[in-house]
Amino acid sequence: MTKLAPLRPAFRHFAALLFVTAAALLPLPALAQNKPDVEKQFQRWIARDLAAQAKKAGVSDRTLKTAFEGISLNWDLPDLVPPGTTPPKEQDQSQAEFSSPGAYFSEKRLQGLATTGRGLASTYASTLKQIERTYGVPGEIVVAIWGRESGFGKARMPYSAIQVLATKAFMSTRKEMFRDELIAALTMIERGDVAPATMKGSWAGALGQPQFMPSSYLKYAVDFDKDGRADIWNSVPDALGSIGHYLQMQGWQRGRDWGFEVTIPDRLSCAQEGPDLAKPVSAWASAGIARVSGKGFPSADLKADGMMLVPAGRHGPEFLVTPNFYVLKQYNNSDLYALFIGNLADRIAHGAGPFQGDWDDVGKMLRSDVLAMQKALVAKGYDVGNVDGLPGFKTRRSLGDWQAKAGMSPTCYPDASLKGRIR
Repeated sequence: MTKLAPLRPAFRHFAALLFVTAAALLPLPALAQNKPDVEKQFQRWIARDLAAQAKKAGVSDRTLKTAFEGISLNWDLPDLVPPGTTPPKEQDQSQAEFSSPGAYFSEKRLQGLATTGRGLASTYASTLKQIERTYGVPGEIVVAIWGRESGFGKARMPYSAIQVLATKAFMSTRKEMFRDELIAALTMIERGDVAPATMKGSWAGALGQPQFMPSSYLKYAVDFDKDGRADIWNSVPDALGSIGHYLQMQGWQRGRDWGFEVTIPDRLSCAQEGPDLAKPVSAWASAGIARVSGKGFPSADLKADGMMLVPAGRHGPEFLVTPNFYVLKQYNNSDLYALFIGNLADRIAHGAGPFQGDWDDVGKMLRSDVLAMQKALVAKGYDVGNVDGLPGFKTRRSLGDWQAKAGMSPTCYPDASLKGRIR
């Protein structure tokens, strides 16, 4: 998927998963110029600035003309900054309330995706086996991403990708990034990969069933059905093969799972979480971490690295994950997204159910509450990562270390009982 910086296909961030935001619904700033004038500037920008950059990238005048025939600005997109206006101030999220991460895991949705996914995994079994042989990625992982990203190719993608990318390249808060994606899209047309009229995508410019940004299409899309072009819109083998290729190129380790739900004994601090604190799985097992299923860890994993993951601290399910978990995060940089994909894949392949650990209610919490905790921890010398009001793993483990030092039982997650206590 590979969408926005760092060009991942999902164009979502952990913040968007935990916090209620209406930023995308903010009205455009008052126009300093009327729309017809801005449209004229847009056409001049295409003819001069964009044409010069496209030519340098090897895009012909004919392709440029064909791609922009009938294209005007899409004024309904979010985050637009028309000429003559100033970017709107970032919406104040200090009063944004968030709840347990468990809200992300809709059981009804997961069950529906798993049921459909099992049927499609059977339908495309030979293709998925070939993908696993070629790229090392299990079929259930590929199918889970396919389902999460585009509803197995059924989600509506009504937007003209050229119009979306051009609008955002001309007047958005991230013009340079979208200009590069627009050039990549024009390169696709120049190569004959897709016609402009059929290059449909999301409001963010992500394309086809895998929801690739154009730059990711150029790097990772594959012609898996061998018909002469990589068609991620209409060819299921191409869409699935492209997902597998993407994960392989991001470092997927053949023969390893994504991770396991576990129980972490109380004597073992939850502050040992994080990809930078990896240990052999056998070491974690010796410390008392066990799978909730009652099964042992696979023998192939025992000598390999595993990492503790507690997305809600002691207030939710606990996990021991492999490096493949962080490959899933390359598709969409969110712990919860990667856990969703892992759980969905397990349901498709093994008939698994929900995570067994409960997601506790952490009480009414605001982003400003977390921000205050982060600032207090930084003042005490802790590394919380970004001081942004978001409880990432560095914030969670720093909080756990502070709790232990203060004589408290570490929970490694900001909850209502901790407001104002870190001074």
